[in-house]
Amino acid sequence: MKTKTALVTGATSGIGRAVALRLAREGVRLIVNGRRAARLEEVKREIEAACATAVCTLPFDVRNRGAVERSLAGLPDEWQRIDILVNNAGLAAGMAPVHEGAVDDWERMIDTNIKGLLYVTRAVAPGMVARGAGHVINIGSIAGRSVYPGGSVYCATKHAVAALSEGMRMDLLPFGIRVTQICPGAVETEFSLVRFDGDASRAARVYAGFTPLTGADIAEAVCFAATQPAHVNIQDLLVMPAAQAGATMIHREI
Repeated sequence: MKTKTALVTGATSGIGRAVALRLAREGVRLIVNGRRAARLEEVKREIEAACATAVCTLPFDVRNRGAVERSLAGLPDEWQRIDILVNNAGLAAGMAPVHEGAVDDWERMIDTNIKGLLYVTRAVAPGMVARGAGHVINIGSIAGRSVYPGGSVYCATKHAVAALSEGMRMDLLPFGIRVTQICPGAVETEFSLVRFDGDASRAARVYAGFTPLTGADIAEAVCFAATQPAHVNIQDLLVMPAAQAGATMIHREI
């Protein structure tokens, strides 16, 4: 792993930040991406203080196709070879039923969770194909397997990630490129705070009464998949809290 370079999108917080830190502990060189440049610099300093590995910050919004293409094409030569791509950038916005949903929320989720993943993969995958090696790890969700009220569009985007992961695996199979989808259940990050537009009280209720997953738990799953021998591909991995049996089935001690 110490000879490899990974690009992690959405690395300013939550799962993405934890993944970057975990891969850095394996000696992987990191390209960390996010919209917030100051946060990226904090992540870089944190990684460099904890691990003896190089870090490159790459601030852009995955929704902006031009920015994605310019940023990745403009990487210095020593950062051009990306061995591992972790498509982590994603979000949920709102929980209104479909007849009351905010179209802006829908577009934000579709543009980030589906189109952003595609833009970054399209920019990185040709290099992997040319080298005949690489690993694409897509962060999906239990919402990509089960739909719940008020989450129709978010669930649709994560179902799309599942379909894209399966299709990528087929398309990239002849080139020795592994494709993994990792689907978390309830993970306590900024996810619900973003979904409920900064309502901290409502976000806290999502994780009340049970022990949710952490970003570090999902980072361990990413590292597990990434460190398998070249002939082994962890294709699809569902990771849930012990208290959760389905998208909406959680045992709460309250």
